[in-house]
Amino acid sequence: MKKVIIIEDNIDVCHGYKMLINLTNEYKVINFYHNGDDALKNLFKDQPDIALVDIDLPGGMNGIELTLRIKSILPHIEIIIISIFENSEKVFDSLRAGASGYLTKNSNQIEIIEALNDVAKGGSPMNPAIARMVVESFKKNKNPLTDKELIVLNSLVSGKSYRAIGLTMDVSIDAVRFHIKNIYLKLQVNSKVDAISIAKKNNWV
Repeated sequence: MKKVIIIEDNIDVCHGYKMLINLTNEYKVINFYHNGDDALKNLFKDQPDIALVDIDLPGGMNGIELTLRIKSILPHIEIIIISIFENSEKVFDSLRAGASGYLTKNSNQIEIIEALNDVAKGGSPMNPAIARMVVESFKKNKNPLTDKELIVLNSLVSGKSYRAIGLTMDVSIDAVRFHIKNIYLKLQVNSKVDAISIAKKNNWV
């Protein structure tokens, strides 16, 4: 059973998510917090597999900053941002921070459980409207990859292993996997072959 934490300042929303998630056989909410500081203090104790994070948290740390902190401490945690904002800048900032998915707060119960299933399988769930926004933005920006993602992609073209890429960049294998996951998401592909093909076609590598 996958362990889930919820970081959301609205207590009614927290209880609603908890009731919904705990009805499943696959997931269990082990804790919820109303701000990022409390969540970080208990991160090692909780050891969650998935975190649902509100983007607009009280205090000095919003959901995007919290995502960065969580991923720097325990990179394996899958994070789904839940927000009232349908804003491309918020979406991309969340993904760059390490979020695996982005849902709006009007998501229905089925969409929330499907999102948990997606991240548990290594996917990147988004509402249809958000996914379309991402695709349209990529059309306007021919190369959506960051400098680090381009380094990883060039290394894959050269045939380097994840371990070799990590040594070259002085990062962990988990960090390499994180970059590759973002590359797949941004290029809308599911394999290294397809990612390399698109990159070569567009002369990015």
